[in-house]
Amino acid sequence: MFGRRVVVVGAGYVGLTTAACLASLGHRVVCADVDAVKIERLRHAEIGIREEGLAARRLSFVVGAGIALKELEADDGPAEVVFLCVPTPMGVGGVADLGAVEAVIEEIRDDLPAGAVVVNKSTVPVGTAARTAEMLDRPDVAVVSNPEFIREGSPVEDFLTPDRVVVGSADQDAAALVAALFTRLGAPAVLTDAASAEMIKYAANCFLAMKLSYVNALAELCERLDADIHAVTEGIGYDRRIGQAFLDPGPGWGGSCLPKDTHALLQVADSVDFEFRLLRASIDTNTRQFQRIVDKVRTAVTGTRSGSLARRRLALFGLAFKAGTDDVRDSPALPVAALLRQAGAELAGHDPAVTPGTPGIDPAVVSVCADPYEAARGADAGVVLTEWPEYRTLDWARLAGLVGRPVVVDTRNLLDPAVVELAGFAWSGLGARQPAQR
Repeated sequence: MFGRRVVVVGAGYVGLTTAACLASLGHRVVCADVDAVKIERLRHAEIGIREEGLAARRLSFVVGAGIALKELEADDGPAEVVFLCVPTPMGVGGVADLGAVEAVIEEIRDDLPAGAVVVNKSTVPVGTAARTAEMLDRPDVAVVSNPEFIREGSPVEDFLTPDRVVVGSADQDAAALVAALFTRLGAPAVLTDAASAEMIKYAANCFLAMKLSYVNALAELCERLDADIHAVTEGIGYDRRIGQAFLDPGPGWGGSCLPKDTHALLQVADSVDFEFRLLRASIDTNTRQFQRIVDKVRTAVTGTRSGSLARRRLALFGLAFKAGTDDVRDSPALPVAALLRQAGAELAGHDPAVTPGTPGIDPAVVSVCADPYEAARGADAGVVLTEWPEYRTLDWARLAGLVGRPVVVDTRNLLDPAVVELAGFAWSGLGARQPAQR
């Protein structure tokens, strides 16, 4: 016996996680995508959630949202809930591009059964639920906002153990139906209006971006005042009003969400004549952080912030925006690499999840190596840009014999300075003048 009959449109990161996890909670789910190759692969692949009978009985994949509605109705009955989990990339001027959302609405509008609930799970600007209802022009179909809060690298864990479930709609019965899909998770449910639910998603991501910009600024200040950022963040992180999360300094924040969402919220603010100066300053601080990392590399290699990096070979350790994913979209490693290349440096990069030819990596900027030791050969410095735990356990003594100069700039404070210094390296981290034990 199934729970609800659900269609999930979009088999990307959010859609596939939503479909598989809802099926694991007992719902009958059909997941649709426009990519026939992806759907065929999913039909024959392991889903990633270990529960007997999941793929065979509760979850299936089809090409096309309209086909999904028809297949579900033929097999088990009309769809009760339709999740929209399609991309909303940053468009011109930072505005979220809703082209995929609009295309799906156009496709399914006439095929939706009466009484169905359409759920926007994609990150969309405030007011999109109202716009969706207008486009559907179906008074017998409710629209709900149910933003996702999953992280790349741990999507299933985040979906199944959420801090909260946010559901917003003008239709209380529809909101209650959607919230009930997640009852087994035991998470607090925030039931509100659609605009507030849409705002919650942006407010959360933008707050995290501001927190990261703040800690990066603190790390620079600690360097100038001979303070230790590790002690500072530990001291403030125990304050329950602040918390330990997102207090690690780094080369800047990036990825598929924070840059897109911060710019989108700025556009929303501008549209209502509100100057969101705090958020804009956080973005500017992040952009400045890329140059700050380049300056640290200059200093480590030449002894001065104005020294030349022309024809200096640098080994970049990490290209993905964070460990645990192969996603290089808006990775802070890439603008840092671009600035280093503009300064004349020759770059060889390594990442455990990134291969040569990966889209988004310009081979004219950085040559991707399959082995970290290959990347380090003859380098004037190594630069850690992604917090992959594998880099902690590299044979640093071996690396010392390969590099031209044993210098490492650790922009994630990932390494144990005592270990790399014992191997002969000079270590430079963020926010600490003296080596700090992690």
